[in-house]
Amino acid sequence: MSTPFLSFVWNPSEGFEIGSFMVRYYSLMFVVAFGLGWYIMKHIFIRENEPLEKLDSLFIYTVIATLVGARLGHVIFYQPELFKEDPLSIILPIRTNPTFEFTGFSGLASHGATITIILFMFYFSKKIMHQSLLWVLDRAVIPSACGAIFVRLGNFFNSEIIGHETNSSFGIKFLHDFYSKREAVEKTQIANPKEAYSAIAENPQFANLLEAVPAKHPSQLYEAFFYVFVFLILFFMYWKTDARKKEGLLFGTFMVLLWSVRFGVEYVKESQGGFETYPLFNALTTGQWLSIPFVIIGLYYMFRPTPSTSN
Repeated sequence: MSTPFLSFVWNPSEGFEIGSFMVRYYSLMFVVAFGLGWYIMKHIFIRENEPLEKLDSLFIYTVIATLVGARLGHVIFYQPELFKEDPLSIILPIRTNPTFEFTGFSGLASHGATITIILFMFYFSKKIMHQSLLWVLDRAVIPSACGAIFVRLGNFFNSEIIGHETNSSFGIKFLHDFYSKREAVEKTQIANPKEAYSAIAENPQFANLLEAVPAKHPSQLYEAFFYVFVFLILFFMYWKTDARKKEGLLFGTFMVLLWSVRFGVEYVKESQGGFETYPLFNALTTGQWLSIPFVIIGLYYMFRPTPSTSN
């Protein structure tokens, strides 16, 4: 017998309109992530007696590094064929193959973002902050953990990176994952895609169409939930303990906790593709393979002997 939770249908609008402009929830979550990150880092800079002028540079370059790294990471790790088949789609919000289509920016990999952010922090720490790389990373991981929560909420709004089918009480019917806008119009005979989606989700006449939509794990919400604790742990360590004086400890803790969460949630996620499709690597998902070296790096910085700093 199915549980009441299995009848929950996730059928969000893409966003809300301000005049003729559409504010997409996915983009809004990124804005919230970066905005809160700036606010958190501002208070860290004040505590460390660092000039806030440096924070502006940190914010701008972190945004660029995150978006560029996340996009390139996705293409390199999950869709390398785009370099040959549709190179413009790598850097522009369009698709040219097989036909031209405006897609918006999609396909972002957190592993790629992490790599580029660390590379940027190396430059930032030497040229702007005049502090060690680990000093900067120990502080930057706190807003990064907070931002990760909202990125996953954005994925939830977009009905992407979802989990396997499930009969558990956590299952959600992701309407947009199962029916495209065109299919919704065809199946309901309603010309307006928004009205067609509404009809499928709310009108009893289309209950049979909903019956075909399987319930799946909301893996984005699982990740977001556990990232809350990653953020709270780092926040507590920085503000309430001497962890900030032990260079590399906060960075190592972040790497171990966040990528361990990612490794575990991958067990309920649908395959995102990548090199897990090759027999040699199919024991784990691509996301799990990519998370392992990050966890190992984190363990090294958590447990390596290091003198405390005076900051």
